[in-house]
Formats: sequence, C-alpha cells, structure tokens
Amino acid sequence: MIKKIVPFLLSFLCIWNAQAQDTYFTTEELPDLIKSLPAPPEKGSPAFKYDIQRYKWGKRQRNNPERAAMARRDAVWSYEALLAEMSVPFGLTLSETGTPEIWKVVVNSLATTDQMRVAPKAYYHRTRPFVYFKEKAFLEDDAQFSGEGSYPSGHTMRSWTAALVLAEINPAAADAIFARAWECGISRVISGAHWQSDVDVTRIGASIGYSRLQTSGVFRAQMEKAREEFRRLVKADGQQGREYFVSLTEVVPDAILEIRYFSTYNFVGERIDGYLAPTALMTREAADSLKAVSDDVMRLGYRLKIYDAYRPQCAVDHFVRWASDVADTTMRRYFYPDVDKSRLFIEGYIAEHSGHTRGSTVDLTLFDMATEKEVDMGGTFDWFGLESHPDYRDITEEQFANRMILRQAMLRHGFKPIDEEWWHFTLKKEPFPDTYFTFPVR
Repeated sequence: MIKKIVPFLLSFLCIWNAQAQDTYFTTEELPDLIKSLPAPPEKGSPAFKYDIQRYKWGKRQRNNPERAAMARRDAVWSYEALLAEMSVPFGLTLSETGTPEIWKVVVNSLATTDQMRVAPKAYYHRTRPFVYFKEKAFLEDDAQFSGEGSYPSGHTMRSWTAALVLAEINPAAADAIFARAWECGISRVISGAHWQSDVDVTRIGASIGYSRLQTSGVFRAQMEKAREEFRRLVKADGQQGREYFVSLTEVVPDAILEIRYFSTYNFVGERIDGYLAPTALMTREAADSLKAVSDDVMRLGYRLKIYDAYRPQCAVDHFVRWASDVADTTMRRYFYPDVDKSRLFIEGYIAEHSGHTRGSTVDLTLFDMATEKEVDMGGTFDWFGLESHPDYRDITEEQFANRMILRQAMLRHGFKPIDEEWWHFTLKKEPFPDTYFTFPVR
C-alpha cells in the first residue's frame, strides 16, 4: 500500500509546487505528452538493450570524481541549485534578488512545463534503472524517487526548459548553455535514476512545452523584461557588447588555446590588463568562419592553435603604456632584440587601436597532430622584425610552405592577412568594423 501511495504523493507535491509558482498555463492547457511522445522502449527491444548499455556506461563514469560530483549537483531538486549551475554558461549569477526578472521568467516557465510530466509518469510508471537492477541508488537525492516512474525525466525537463529560456535571453551564450543542459541530462543516466531514452524523449517534451509558452502574451512580456534586465546588468558589469561574442572553443572545440596575454610569456613580461581568464572570445560570425578553417586543416592533419582573439581596449592601452616606458626591456631578447624600443610606435609594432578589439581578428598557428608539436613557421608569435612578414623568404622552403598552408586556409574561408605578421588574420566581412569593445576577457 505504501509503495502505491508514494508515487501519488510525489505527483501531488509536483502539482502543488507548480501551483505555488505563477504558471503561464494550466495542466489542461498544455500539450499532452502521452499523446505527443512515444511510449518507453519495450523490454527486449533494441532500444531497451541500448538503454541497458548506457546504464552500464553511466556506472563507469561514476569512477571519474569530477563527473560524479557534477551528477550529484545535478540531482538536487531545486530551482536554486539548477540556476546556480546554469549561471556559469549564462555569464551572470542568477538569483531571485540579483536578477529578479530573469529569475521570474525561468522559474515560472519551469513550473509550467513541470506539469506536463506528471501524467506520463503515472501512465507508464516505468521502473527506474537502479530499481530494475535491484541496486542501491547511487545518490541519496534519487533514493526518494524509487517508487516514481522514470519516464519522462523531471530533472531533464527542468534543465532543458531553463536552457531554452536562458538562450533566448542571451543568445551569444547559447552554445555553452545548451552544452551544460545536455550534461544535466547525462547526469541522470550516470546516477542510474533514468534510462537514456527517458532523457532523450524529455528534451523533446521540454521543447514542445516551450513552443506552447511562446503563445502566452504574459510569457512574452516577462521575457522582454528579462532581456532588458540582462542588457542593463551586462552594461553595468562592463560587459556591453558581450552578447555579440562567443567563446571560441564552444564553436571550434578542436582549437588549442595558448592565450599569451593571460600569461607572463609575452613581449611585456606580465599579464595584460583585461585578460581575466585564459580563454578566447570572438564575434559569432568570425568564430563560425574559423570553424570552417579548422575543419579544413583537420583534414590535412592539423589543429588550430590560438594565441589571441578578441582584445579589450584596456589591453591595448597597457601596450601603449609599456611602449612609452623605454627603460623596461625585460623581454627584449625574446621578442625584439633587433628593434630599439623607442621606435616601436614609429615602425608600427604598437598602436593605440587594434583590429583585435573589434572582435573578428585572431592570432594563430598550426599544430601537427602527428608530431604533437607546433608547425615550424620559421619564426615565433609576436616577434618584432622582418622575419614575421608572411612573404619573408630567408627561411627554409618547408617553413615558408607551412605559412602558406595556414594563409590559404584562412583566405578560403573569408579572412584577410596583413603584411607584417604571418599569424594575424581578420574576417573580411567583420560585423563591427568601427567598434572597439572594452569588456574584459573572462
């Protein structure tokens, strides 16, 4: 009798929780997932055999302390816990007091779509993986749900709906937002609380619910308030314009980063102002074009190695201050042994504005996957001298050919070079040709 009562109580609590929040639609006004989604895989079917394979895979992932810790965090059933995780890819700390409009639209959306999973859970009452295999729940947070159906996944419904809302508010961070929400679903497989098919179908269910939200005038009005709050907070946080940029490795996951200006190994000899993290940011347009370059050179056995991408104006100002201090020659032997520092402005090595600050310029080289080393370009990044000119010929034929491999790949996909640096390229159709951004790299 107790086992029969538990699922009912849990479903009741879910409905009560939804009613405790403002919802955009009642349960009756929402799509019926029993009618719109397929039934769970039958035992013995290929799909169910795949579910079992994924369950066994998930158990192996628990041996990874970092991934297991993520699964524990993703199992916490609260809005606060979920939005704390989503704050990282979103780019702002999400809280009821700090971001009230964003918080409201996300939480009310979750409360609305939460209602959709109650009926199919009760209708199918699918046995959870750890119960099916008569094993103890991996996580204490999941043990309480042993008598509740696993199809669809409530945690996945919440994380995917939250991602849909947050990506609409901050589309520049959509890649990272959805990547994190995807891992939330995978966490449920790793914990053994859900089958893979539970998670997969729930993402579709969340998307169905989100399409219904779009028809609510109240939701659309609240969404606009959230977007306006986001724009205001980004501007106040010195992030104005950040919404047009993406993290390069989210778009080009094969790229290797060696952000020299975050380190002390650069011509200044110290970390440069504005570089708060060793990451690379670019406009969406430039990043998409660089992805095409990456795919191109990957077929030749290379990966792209990034030295610098977007550069905030405060970093350029740092260069200018350093160049004005002619007595500081700490890194001369490594970067400009043949150039008098007093002539860096005159000869154009340092300027008060940089194309990097417009967000569509990148400094890069090739990395040979066979040798696991940088390709020999006959010169190093940020070397002040004629040797850095792309057409410099007092190098070996192989070194010159390597420069041309990089150059031709960049030209094929819409980038233009400069005459002084073999590593420097700018997107020809850059979206902000006259805008110099100031937000930090972080």
